[in-house]
Amino acid sequence: MRIWDEEMETLAGLELEALQLERLRATLRRIRESGAPYSSKMEEAGLSPDDIRSIRDVSRLPFSRKADFRASYPLGMLAVPRRDVVRVHASSGTTGSRTVVAYTATDLETWSELVARFATAAGVVADDVAQISFTYGLFTGGFGLHYGLEKVGAMVIPASGGNTELQLGLMTDLGTTVLVATPTYALHLAEEGSALGFDFEACGLRVGLFGAEPWSEGIRRRIEEGLCISATDNYGLSEVVGPGVSGECEMKNGLHVSEDHFLAEVVDPVTGEPLPDGRQGELVLTTLTREAMPVVRFRTGDLTSLDREPCGCGRRSARMSKVLGRSDDMLIIRGVNVYPTQVEKALLEVEGIEPHYLIVVDRKAELDRLEVLVEVSEGVFSDDTRAMRQFAGRVEYHLKKVLNVRARVSLKEPHSLERSQGKAKRIIDKREL
Repeated sequence: MRIWDEEMETLAGLELEALQLERLRATLRRIRESGAPYSSKMEEAGLSPDDIRSIRDVSRLPFSRKADFRASYPLGMLAVPRRDVVRVHASSGTTGSRTVVAYTATDLETWSELVARFATAAGVVADDVAQISFTYGLFTGGFGLHYGLEKVGAMVIPASGGNTELQLGLMTDLGTTVLVATPTYALHLAEEGSALGFDFEACGLRVGLFGAEPWSEGIRRRIEEGLCISATDNYGLSEVVGPGVSGECEMKNGLHVSEDHFLAEVVDPVTGEPLPDGRQGELVLTTLTREAMPVVRFRTGDLTSLDREPCGCGRRSARMSKVLGRSDDMLIIRGVNVYPTQVEKALLEVEGIEPHYLIVVDRKAELDRLEVLVEVSEGVFSDDTRAMRQFAGRVEYHLKKVLNVRARVSLKEPHSLERSQGKAKRIIDKREL
């Protein structure tokens, strides 16, 4: 298996820790010298860069959050002069108002290298033709993958999002071999292509680079079967860099973190206390090389765990599990914690269920009620009310067994739920309305 930067991607142990410590202290000095907002947090904690004498001392440093970006809107988090900024992006605002992030020329070069790493790990080579079906613009996904794939040497098609017939036409005309999209759009593309008689097996498509939203192994199987490809996951967030923090190799046993650029921790979402490897908690990231907007102990809100066991691909970096969801996406239903990806996984374990669903939470007589609207396959859907009710009962029983909470299931005919060409909206919480 090819490795893009073998020296850095196989660095581990004391050598890696020494590099991380050197880069962490340099980052903290740059923050302090620039007067960026985090320097005040360090002062309040009574800490200076010299107090960080081992990589484990990072736990002494204060956390940073999305709220810090919003409080410093638009560019108050800069640690370089404004004239050194060559590009800005912004978060999608999925969980609140947008946060603006900035990049120096060096940051952009680093970003391209990071994307080249996970693209290579997934099996992308210079001869590939990569079709990017992310929306271009302030969202980091489109441009991030674009320049990283060009770095690998691939031919890049900036198709942008939507217009499925155009997407399919480009695949045929230009010989697309790599697809970049959200997993939700990949499912939509497979569904629409099948309806139009498109032969994915014959078109040459072979690798998918999917990210920007949590997705289960069940969704991976549906995508791989529908598009006839190897589907891989990658992870990033705009406040840290964008896509490029981590990505799966062809082994698909966790997302390799670029530990020479990011210090990854997992903490208890409630207490903030560090958790050992293998324990699920909230991912916390510290940038080690970012110039324009370095962040220290940034609480991502994303739930995962870390694994440092060797990987068969030869990389020695820590691997994070697929993101379960966001801590702020967690639903508490009658005292039980429920994540959308848990619902998704349980649904797809029932034969005849399609990977299109919507979770609706409401409150009646002071009791929370969970309803799941889900499409069923053509073979299952019928006008036989009794048969449909029996099938819904089977799904409800399975959800209760897996989630430990009762959910009412409403079966929908195929293609009836709204499709998303970007990040899917999976939850409607009427308790907040």
